Amino acid sequence: MASHDTCTRILDAAERLFAEHGFSETSLRDITQLAEVNLAAVNYHFGSKLGLIQAVLDRYLALYMPELDQALQQPCDHDSPIRELLRAFMVPLLGLARVKADAPMLFMQLLGRGYIDRQGHLRTFITQRYGAVLAQIQRRFAQALPGLSEEVLFWRLHFALGSSVFVMSSFDALREIAQADFGQQADLELLLERILPFLAGGFSGDNALACPATDCDERSL
Repeated sequence: MASHDTCTRILDAAERLFAEHGFSETSLRDITQLAEVNLAAVNYHFGSKLGLIQAVLDRYLALYMPELDQALQQPCDHDSPIRELLRAFMVPLLGLARVKADAPMLFMQLLGRGYIDRQGHLRTFITQRYGAVLAQIQRRFAQALPGLSEEVLFWRLHFALGSSVFVMSSFDALREIAQADFGQQADLELLLERILPFLAGGFSGDNALACPATDCDERSL
């Protein structure tokens, strides 16, 4: 029990500091001070800082990815396949709140930090552990958007991720603005419902297929 408690304290401290300050700017000393453990405990449980970073992400990925995989196997509404496909990502994201109330926001912040801090080892880790789910994501979007090239799909997936990371990271600020400007009590589920049509429109836009060659080249996004 003591070992489990130590491991949990390290993970809790690390995820908070990583989300707030980034992976590169957070030192192991910062984490051990907040978790009230020594450096040997971090090395014992996680081996290194890279191992700790991966464990922090996998704490949520291990819950999120299997549920996402199941959701992606369900047939989409033919009237709005992209919107239903995007909803498949959002339902398990909301489900992370059963771990802790702010887990969905923390998870998205940590994913964003992986890009900002250029943590290439995370891409390798996620690809190796969840490669089958990633391949399923690629297939489902390719099926829903058969006219898009792999390159354009790559960019749109990452633009959608970037938009989602911003919105989730800014949840408290956006909620306050919605209350002040519109008298609206926005919760996380409402926030995701608001971003859903925006993301669907971004995926479905036909600019990559229809723009004249004189205005943009074939790689236009």
